[in-house]
Amino acid sequence: MDELAHPGGVLGPYAAALKAALLQPFVRLDFVTLWVRDQERSRRFFVEKLNFEETVNVSTPEGGRWIVVAPSAGWLPGAVGASLPGIALVVPPEGSAEGQRIGHNTGFSFLTEDVRGLFEEWSKRGIRFTIPPMEPSWGGGQARYAVLEDPDGNSFSLIEFDEATRTLEAERRTQAARLEAERQAAHELAIAKQVQTRLFPQRQPMIQTLGYAGICHPARSVGGDYYDFLDLGSRRLGLVLADIAGKGIGAALLMANLQAALRSQCATAWEEPEQLLRSVNRLLHENTSERDYATLFFAEYDDATRRLRYSNCGHPPALLLRGDGSVERLGATCTVVGLFGKWDCAIEECELSPGDTLLLYTDGVTEAVNNDGEEFGEERLLEAARRHCELPPPELMAAVVHEARAFSPHEQADDITLLVARCT
Repeated sequence: MDELAHPGGVLGPYAAALKAALLQPFVRLDFVTLWVRDQERSRRFFVEKLNFEETVNVSTPEGGRWIVVAPSAGWLPGAVGASLPGIALVVPPEGSAEGQRIGHNTGFSFLTEDVRGLFEEWSKRGIRFTIPPMEPSWGGGQARYAVLEDPDGNSFSLIEFDEATRTLEAERRTQAARLEAERQAAHELAIAKQVQTRLFPQRQPMIQTLGYAGICHPARSVGGDYYDFLDLGSRRLGLVLADIAGKGIGAALLMANLQAALRSQCATAWEEPEQLLRSVNRLLHENTSERDYATLFFAEYDDATRRLRYSNCGHPPALLLRGDGSVERLGATCTVVGLFGKWDCAIEECELSPGDTLLLYTDGVTEAVNNDGEEFGEERLLEAARRHCELPPPELMAAVVHEARAFSPHEQADDITLLVARCT
């Protein structure tokens, strides 16, 4: 801002004036005082007869009450928000000068787009009008007004201007368009959520020596985390976990792109897993922007030999909890997919034994933050897995995710995805 406000800057004197205005304290009208004889009677008049909102009703240190009412957003057809600040209903001290003002013209005016319509509606509710709707001589045929009274005889003007009516109508159309746009966006987002839910595995290939389960909790309606179980044939299972860069609709579209690339190419996974991943990287790189990428953990499990071949493409290390309590971290074997045209990967291999448990997770799990700014972290993830290690994979997975989400009381900032597999 200082650079813009410099005399030689882009905006010069205008920016300097704008900066000075922004530094000034703001002022707005909060409430006006209406002197009344009976607070509760006046409150019922405004709330029950005129459909005003009771915005404040609290006890005062002196033993009385502080009551403020205001026109509600729906108090007249097409109204957009309150047309007046709050009206404080105050009983003046006995014998005071303020008490002498009760029962006179308040000077308050309510603006409406239909004086006659409100006159007819409020008259049916027992509101007394001292002046029915009429056109004043000063209005030039473009204005109408009426005068009404409250139970204390305080009088208020009800005014209609053609110009104001046109303004209200324009605001009504703008409001209606905004609400329709929000409704349509919410509808489309709901459809996107349904579509993305179908992209996650709908069935689990039958494997005799491995129990497994996966879950994803998006931070928004749709997200960029992706997990999958691929049937590679010959009793071989593909385990996939990916984290798309970004959030929301953009990440969800890239997630769908990655899912399509993996499933269309998975026939080559057993014989040439490196070729599978090269094809996935190429398709992702060619069909996305230059800044789009994903971290990916791909593993192929052989049911007959209990061998696990894997490639970690820039993803957080998978955690292999051995049955004897030791832990192995299956760290990165190559960089992320989709970012580089020239890309290669390495395949590592390990053997699972009965009782070994594999945890695949996205950073939304380990980076969940508590009130002290501490992350859930890998150690807490391991501790949670050990506490619930006797549970079957689906229950173990649910318990760990529950602890991660309970650790962070804040609104979820990132997608939380966990995949658990145990050798049986």
